[in-house]
Amino acid sequence: MDNWRGKWALVTGASAGIGWAIAAELAAGGTNLVLIARRRERLEQLASQLRSKHNISVEVLAADLARPSAPGEIFTFTQAKGIAVELLVNNAGFGAYGEFAKIDLARQLEMVQVNISAVLHLTHLYLPAMVERRCGGILIVASTAAFQGVPYISTYAATKAFDLLFAEALAEEVRRYGIRVCALCPGSTATEFHQAAGQPEHTKQRQESAEKVARVGLRALARGKSYVISGLGNYLGTQGQRLAPRRLVTRVAASMFRPAK
Repeated sequence: MDNWRGKWALVTGASAGIGWAIAAELAAGGTNLVLIARRRERLEQLASQLRSKHNISVEVLAADLARPSAPGEIFTFTQAKGIAVELLVNNAGFGAYGEFAKIDLARQLEMVQVNISAVLHLTHLYLPAMVERRCGGILIVASTAAFQGVPYISTYAATKAFDLLFAEALAEEVRRYGIRVCALCPGSTATEFHQAAGQPEHTKQRQESAEKVARVGLRALARGKSYVISGLGNYLGTQGQRLAPRRLVTRVAASMFRPAK
């Protein structure tokens, strides 16, 4: 965490789960924080804890990344505060469980906005200054679902595939400027995600803690990895499926996620 000591990191989706854990991990290493999420009261609670415990500066902004204007508002906020963001953590995201045709279309379009468009927009806003400074880091939270089509969370998996491929390509593109980009790919994690997505209990695999996932992602970014899969079991499962026909992998995923009768 010494890479970002005394510097500023911006974390989206910081009010819970992996985002909260990433913010706490960075704060413990002396990083100043800009915390973004919809729930201001949760952000203020976290900010108060981190300021008093780690003696760092913390700014909060309540913003809904489902609104296309939100990334610009976030950028304007940090510019007005004179904050040079040296680590951008694109963590905000959500899923929706069920048959594609039965899930509300507006909800799925919001998912594309938050999981893809906001990631691209924020990265495009903050990257030029990193290039100019010849240093910086961008962590994009993807998922093990990014490696294959996953029926019943089809839109979510597709958005995370974008995040993974975008991060890998961008990592190579900006490496010559001294900038690191990494896609963090967690599997099932003990957060509010499954409840918010409406996923039933039988779709949950063995869960890792958000704190462990946060450490894995930040360490991989510091080491210059373009992607990292959290958990040995998740890694072996994800890599092993590359040896199988893609349609077979999708069928197996369907059997795991199909609604119980």
